[in-house]
Amino acid sequence: MIKLVFCDMDGTLLDAQGNLPEGLGAILAELKAHGVIFAPASGRQYAALLRHFRPWADDLIFCAENGAYVVRRGEELFSTTIAPDLCREIVRRAAAVKGAYTVWCGKEYAYVTERNEDFFAEMEKYYTEYKMVEDFSDVHDAAIKFSICDPVEADAERTIYPSLQDLSEELKVVVSSNYWVDIMQKDVNKGAAVRRVQQLLGIRPEECLAFGDYLNDVEMLGAVGESYAMENAHPKAKAAAKHIAPPNTQHGVLRILRRLLDEGKMQGGRS
Repeated sequence: MIKLVFCDMDGTLLDAQGNLPEGLGAILAELKAHGVIFAPASGRQYAALLRHFRPWADDLIFCAENGAYVVRRGEELFSTTIAPDLCREIVRRAAAVKGAYTVWCGKEYAYVTERNEDFFAEMEKYYTEYKMVEDFSDVHDAAIKFSICDPVEADAERTIYPSLQDLSEELKVVVSSNYWVDIMQKDVNKGAAVRRVQQLLGIRPEECLAFGDYLNDVEMLGAVGESYAMENAHPKAKAAAKHIAPPNTQHGVLRILRRLLDEGKMQGGRS
């Protein structure tokens, strides 16, 4: 039986306009009635996730910032921060990437140093609580993640990642979408967060389900018993998953959850 569902947001649960699919509330209510916990797992800021899920927030576990910050019922379950010397190195290296903009991600706020129309149009989708600073040296909030954005080329795997990939000797560097490369502590990824949540709740991997579509979902898809990559997913995400779900534009997540509920394969406890 499935007791815990982890679900990516962009390209997975959200539609092409970045909205939750119609009918999600009814599905979440049915999952709750069956004792199944739903856990949004995203590179997005916790505040941005909360904006989408506020009506159901007390029933969910939020795996924000690619698993660097995990919250339940308004209380932090765990988090991982980046060492100050590594923060300085990330800022220095990211500043050298042509056409790229950096977001310093704290638990409550994100911080940016440049105001650019294209960048802000992309950044504000994922960071609803942010502050402008003159320089990142002015930030005294511990970093849980850095996100580097190329808002024009929309090919981060080509334009950003090659310049930063050697940081992966000490950090986790992952392409999270066409526009973004995310940098976290070495041991941080969605899969690691999934395993910690499983341990905290006493739920086995085979009792978990996950949905994802991109490179930052690969570890998560491998940390559960039942995994679905979306039809629109990156080839490496598809290779990591056991099953393929209909695309996000066709509400693939809801369709799979509906089928599994109808088949009686979802039943949790009452935690």
